[in-house]
Amino acid sequence: MKQTGRLPNAGDQGAHILLVDDDVSLLKLLGMRLESRGYRVTTAESGREALKRLEVARPDLVLSDLRMDEMDGLALFQELQRRVPGLPVIILTAHGSIPDAVSATRQGVFGFLTKPVDRDELFSALDDALAQTSTSGTEGDDHWREAIITRSPEMERILEQARMVAASDVSVLITGASGSGKELLAGAIHKASPRADKPFVAINCGALPEQLLESELFGHARGAFTGAVSEHRGLFQAADGGTLFLDEIGDMPLTLQVKLLRALQERHIRPLGSTTSLPIDVRIISATHRDLDRAMHEGEFREDLYYRLNVVNLRLPPLKERAEDVPLLAKHLVAQAAARHKPFVKGFSPEALNLLAASAWPGNVRQLVNVVEQCVALTTSPMIPEGLVAQALAAEDNALPTFNDARAGFERSYLVKVLKITEGNVTQAARIAGRNRTDFYKLLARHELEPGAFKPAARQPEHH
Repeated sequence: MKQTGRLPNAGDQGAHILLVDDDVSLLKLLGMRLESRGYRVTTAESGREALKRLEVARPDLVLSDLRMDEMDGLALFQELQRRVPGLPVIILTAHGSIPDAVSATRQGVFGFLTKPVDRDELFSALDDALAQTSTSGTEGDDHWREAIITRSPEMERILEQARMVAASDVSVLITGASGSGKELLAGAIHKASPRADKPFVAINCGALPEQLLESELFGHARGAFTGAVSEHRGLFQAADGGTLFLDEIGDMPLTLQVKLLRALQERHIRPLGSTTSLPIDVRIISATHRDLDRAMHEGEFREDLYYRLNVVNLRLPPLKERAEDVPLLAKHLVAQAAARHKPFVKGFSPEALNLLAASAWPGNVRQLVNVVEQCVALTTSPMIPEGLVAQALAAEDNALPTFNDARAGFERSYLVKVLKITEGNVTQAARIAGRNRTDFYKLLARHELEPGAFKPAARQPEHH
């Protein structure tokens, strides 16, 4: 997690400062001076190197020399503003010219100090910059995102967008692979919003049959269907005043999509079997691992609902794109699991952490949680060894796939088999599959299969 926003006394709390100067001796001297006061210091000998450091970990403040070859302090500041808006920057110069200072402060540089830097003046400027950062934004600043553990610059950008969008009531669509943390991000947006003191209610739209999903969302009157022995309040009513999170919205049946769209447009719902409409006040956040653009063009997702839900789109990267977060997450998860089951477990050995960081994580954070839980359950030593991690990863690879993944795998292998039998003749293949041609073509498109590749002429060159 970034430290910005939790630093009432930065030096004492170990704020992270990125120090940039092409004078190596001055870099070393300033670094020692800052560390002696309790700051965590990362150094860079050029603007380019500073930007690389930023990709590894976000600092709380940047202290940069003005005059540097290739990229000077102001050019670095402008690039930092583009990548991390609001990151405080203090510029140092041996020249101390008035035009430089005016230019820098007009562009938004927090402070401008002349060399040689007075020790007290430097610490005072750092304290002021970090104190201003800590009091800007909402009270308790980072509380809303405390469940999301990251040091990835890409994730930080997404969280910054999430924080900004939380203030309004616009609908948000979160996209990303299964297990990448879409519900956690939705919960964080709710916590950062004016609706934070009202309910956050989540439902997986792909986990329930259509009638049950409709009843769960909209509620039902007594006697609405067989087994409806009493009135049932739906989740729209349960979330009144708060946020309703619709997970796997791409799996919602078309007939229900129509009813959902009407509810969002009219801000009223009608429970199943009822003649009365009820007003609703909810903020909608939805999520999917599916390509909704493709589903829309294939007629499986309503275009008008898509644009209603996708006012703001946040894409969560898979865990393999934020590999720097794996050790951080693993340490956090092992501490949680150990507290519940085995307090003597202290963490992973360096070799075990390296193996975790090098894994592909097709199941994303959810898979990492499973692996950590298995390791804690099986370890007999305080430091979890590499061999136990390898065993847990192998067990995950051999585990049963999810129902949706298994169904998709079966569909694809079935289609390949039918196309091979019919040598790419779609009419015959559709007849064998018991589907009309249009539906069959949609299935082929979903699995990126080209009938022409199965025709004898297409396969002939392989034999030569």
